[in-house]
Amino acid sequence: MDHNKYTKFSLLPLLFFILIFIGSGIITQDFYQLPINVALIATLVVAMVMFPKIKLSTKIHHAINGARDENIILMVFIFLLAGAFGMITKETGAVESTVNLGLTFIPSQLLLVGVFVIACLISLTMGTSTGTVVALGPIALGIANGTEISLPLSMATVVGGAMFGDNLSFISDTTIVATKTQEVKMIDKFKVNFLIVLPGAVVTCIILFLLSMNIELDQSMDHPFNMINTIPYFIVLIFALIGLNVLVVLTIGIVTAIVTGLITQSIQLNNIGSTLAEGISSMQDIAIIALLIGALLGLIQYYGGINWLLTTIKNKVRTVIGAKFGMGILVSAINIATANNTIALIIAGPLAKDIADTYTIDRRKSASIIDIFASSTQGLLPYGAQILAASGVASISPVMMLQYSYYPMLLLICASCAIIFNYPKLKSSN
Repeated sequence: MDHNKYTKFSLLPLLFFILIFIGSGIITQDFYQLPINVALIATLVVAMVMFPKIKLSTKIHHAINGARDENIILMVFIFLLAGAFGMITKETGAVESTVNLGLTFIPSQLLLVGVFVIACLISLTMGTSTGTVVALGPIALGIANGTEISLPLSMATVVGGAMFGDNLSFISDTTIVATKTQEVKMIDKFKVNFLIVLPGAVVTCIILFLLSMNIELDQSMDHPFNMINTIPYFIVLIFALIGLNVLVVLTIGIVTAIVTGLITQSIQLNNIGSTLAEGISSMQDIAIIALLIGALLGLIQYYGGINWLLTTIKNKVRTVIGAKFGMGILVSAINIATANNTIALIIAGPLAKDIADTYTIDRRKSASIIDIFASSTQGLLPYGAQILAASGVASISPVMMLQYSYYPMLLLICASCAIIFNYPKLKSSN
């Protein structure tokens, strides 16, 4: 095949996907009305009928090769294990105990700061931003109702903390995708990523402290917890921090959650299998989406689309700084189109890796950049899952929270400053 002959049009399937996804969202006023997997299947059909001179069997071959890429398959396994871990910890009461453990030790003068920090820690250990919002949202709602704190501010604080962990957690699907597509170790990406976002988290805490320093918490509020039930999250966090393989970490976490659940009698032996199956089922959609995107990218790459896009970026970008911003803009644009930062990373990740290699950018930084831009964009989308979940809990408009979304805004600023000033300075990983 003459790639140069087709590259001019080879990205049309991706454009088609973006158009039908955004178009359906605008028409129905619901960006989740059209399931992404359905949109991807339609896009694959379009990709298959393009360039009729190429044999269908050849197209199918390259689509399958894209879907069975090692990183795609690994992500599928990780997603399924993460779903099982999330459901078993929810069923055993680990989620509630972990949340209440943090809330018990919040000084009344640090309400918003405490909620933000707890959301950071919960999302860091749970690996799910939406789950964090759902878990902490009712608490934030209660705090706002019992004090003078603005309800949109309280809910936006939870979303901000949730995006902190979404960006950094070792078991977050975004971290998994960012590290796997850039082919770097999670612990290495974490160290670089943490240094970049830390100033944003600190400034957020300062802002929240100034806003809530004179607010008192109703001391009659009770937050019971069982320390035994919190063990699975601490186990996962510790083993993840020391760099153990994520599949092993999740497996250990699942086993630990089962054991602690049986000890505290919060789960019955005959319910374990169905609970794990429910968790796995909850992640089947994202696993299938990963496979479909892999197939689509396999076709686009065969058609020469990736090479064409790289060449275009090279012609527009003249500096390493420009290349880094190009990565961030690319993943942000896809995230805005799909309202899903994980999917945006799956699509943009391979291209970001090629850009990093072309401009000799340390992949630890490329992984951090795309993950930060994806997380910050997601935290500012009024039609994103996190803000929608928060607005649902509080029964307020998603748009009302945007002006209080301090941490996602500061994420963009921190990432931009890190790019401009080449921070942090890194030694070669080789």
